[in-house]
Amino acid sequence: MIYSEDTTIDKIVIHAVGNKQNNEPLLLSHDLLHINEKVKELLISYFIPPFSSNEYFQFYHGSALHLNETFHHVSDIFENPELFYEKSLELAKFLYDKSTHPKIKNGELYVVYFKNLLYEDTLYDAVGIFKAENKDTFLKVFQDGDNFLLETEAGININKLDKGCIVFNCEKEDGFMVSVVDNTNRGLEAQYWMDDFLQVRQRKNEFYNTQNVMNLCKEFVVNRLPEEVEISKSDQVNLLKKSVAFFKENENFDMPVFAKTVIEEPEIIESFNDFKTQYEEEKDVEIADNFSISSSAVKKESKNFRSVIKLDNNFHIYVHGNSQLMKRGVDDVTGMSYYQIFFNEEKF
Repeated sequence: MIYSEDTTIDKIVIHAVGNKQNNEPLLLSHDLLHINEKVKELLISYFIPPFSSNEYFQFYHGSALHLNETFHHVSDIFENPELFYEKSLELAKFLYDKSTHPKIKNGELYVVYFKNLLYEDTLYDAVGIFKAENKDTFLKVFQDGDNFLLETEAGININKLDKGCIVFNCEKEDGFMVSVVDNTNRGLEAQYWMDDFLQVRQRKNEFYNTQNVMNLCKEFVVNRLPEEVEISKSDQVNLLKKSVAFFKENENFDMPVFAKTVIEEPEIIESFNDFKTQYEEEKDVEIADNFSISSSAVKKESKNFRSVIKLDNNFHIYVHGNSQLMKRGVDDVTGMSYYQIFFNEEKF
């Protein structure tokens, strides 16, 4: 979690970045932005709070880290803050070069140098890169003699950060520690911020390990296990629930303990281990066997462990509790499958 009680804005500059593909311009400021302390505090409340996730990233490049252009410019800023303005120009130009998808919106690019940004009891200098793409309409009321006049004005809603990243001045050799926000795009155009401009990948910490193993478990239960053994949907749901319960009830993860506690059957454990190796190769991830469990990752990934059985287009069965209170069968007359559900009390 990032805290900004003692944070100050040391330097800030704004550039306007259009869509290069749509022939929109790149407008570069000729100087840093000079603002008073009240406005700086307002901007901190705009920039920092959206970064509430414990999921962190790091810059990378397929060949060599120093070839990552955003990493290169941010590194130069940390090494010599006097280069801040010059490097902000390079960052704006680089983002413009990557803004080639026709759906990418133009907007103002804020480059900010923060001092005293707190993360896990340590204060860091940090570079923030933010893009405001959407404008809201505000009502402006003012008095004219004995009457009131009303006008509309377009501006930025400081409660809605569109895109941003905060780069902490630590772990440079691994690509710095980076927090990222993208609240606007969900399609192919979204890739330009994370993959093309920033070029980041997940930082390998407790969140990363927990997320990867939970995804591994879900993929195995939902997709691989039915190919290995005959298993009902209700048994799959029960196995997913046991998996989530393990992560919620334990502070540390141990792969052999998980397998023995949740999967139980030796043949299926062997299949799970084989699938783990295949999953690591296909997804290009490292699955740790032992790590501290991240509660925030469990909370995020649990939403994907859906305890729902879909029956044709007619019914959905939501299994919240004991799946042993369900029995599956086949009707002798129609040949259709059915579920028996046992309960004590009916509620609306």
